[in-house]
Amino acid sequence: MKKKIDTDRVEFTKDMMDYTILAPNMLDIHFSLLINVFGQYGYKVELLKNDGRTVVDEGLKLVHNDTCYPALIVIGQLIDALNTGKYDPNKTALMITQSGGGCRASNYIHLLRKALKKAGYPQIPVISLNLSGLEKNSGFKIRLSMALRMLSSVIYGDLIMLLKNQVEPYEVNKGDAERLTQKWIKDISANLSKGKGYSFFEIKKALPEITKTFAEIPVNKNIRKTKVGVVGEIYVKYSPLANNHLEEFLFNQGCEVMVPGLMGFLNFKVDNRLEDIKLYGGNRFKKIAMRIAMWYLAKIEKILNDAAAAYGNFSVPAPYAHIKEMCTKIIGAGCKMGEGWLLTAEMMELIESGYGNIVCAQPFGCLPNHIVGKGMIRKLKEMYPQSNIVPIDYDPGATKVNQENRIRLMLAVANENKETADVK
Repeated sequence: MKKKIDTDRVEFTKDMMDYTILAPNMLDIHFSLLINVFGQYGYKVELLKNDGRTVVDEGLKLVHNDTCYPALIVIGQLIDALNTGKYDPNKTALMITQSGGGCRASNYIHLLRKALKKAGYPQIPVISLNLSGLEKNSGFKIRLSMALRMLSSVIYGDLIMLLKNQVEPYEVNKGDAERLTQKWIKDISANLSKGKGYSFFEIKKALPEITKTFAEIPVNKNIRKTKVGVVGEIYVKYSPLANNHLEEFLFNQGCEVMVPGLMGFLNFKVDNRLEDIKLYGGNRFKKIAMRIAMWYLAKIEKILNDAAAAYGNFSVPAPYAHIKEMCTKIIGAGCKMGEGWLLTAEMMELIESGYGNIVCAQPFGCLPNHIVGKGMIRKLKEMYPQSNIVPIDYDPGATKVNQENRIRLMLAVANENKETADVK
């Protein structure tokens, strides 16, 4: 059967290298590193920061309202940026990820192209950022060296995010953690631009140095903070635009926030290929390639966790293999649509790591994540009676006030539990 080709799309060609490429934001630290990697290969990528109700309204106007909230927000942000007049539509391209999953992860790009036509920008090309060969553009190619730099950006981003979230609530001099974060983004980007810092041994050497600098920030650990974990659909979990600045709100409520890193999701996506072969059969060479990829990711994960434990007294994430073994006792490994069993596993790992107060971000239209998120809370409560989990719905009609009030109720329960534990 021949692969269907989208003949209606505008291709990003080699003569478009001077175009400004707009990319939606999700993870500030990781994506800041990633766009700097693209810049090293001649691509002028800009990370969008536009926020507010106009983004949602543009999404509602141009995307069918039965479509999931993350798709609506991402497309709304891109179109809203074009409508500002800041960018020449004849010299602008858009970039969006396409993972090959069964839902929006693959279909965003087609929805975005339809939205561009409706908004009056049919000439703007959309670049698919994927490693699955789903779409190709003659002007944009991911070389092996670029892929390794991109992976290193995820690794560095995960460690910096982990350390910053554990230092910032307790810092003596406000802003120290943020300033150090920006310094490392600048230094890592400069190093990568020189062709350094992305090999296994260079990463292994650099990561403990990052931990050491965060451990040296003066902190006051006598301050009592409520430890809160954040899980959910990947975009709403991470994106301040989609979750109404959830981390900032929790920080202002006197919380220490733990957000699982992106490495777990990368492991999950590669592991899913092996699960497919196990369940349905498949190419032997693909199986070997995926096993090699899992082996490499496990080695990377170990040096990341070892680095986080090298200095100070930081909470370190559990290895992927451990959380999979722990979680698949209650949910099958074949449950892998959306974030699949990984979302449940992240809640279990957070509870066992001392972050039993959990906000589960559930976007409208993402049925798989409602099942493995909200649908598993009762089972988790039976297993961990001390857990305190609140599912929060994110959709165009949900008000920020209502979301924050529900979280405040969860925090009130957390404080009651803490006082009870102190009495005992």
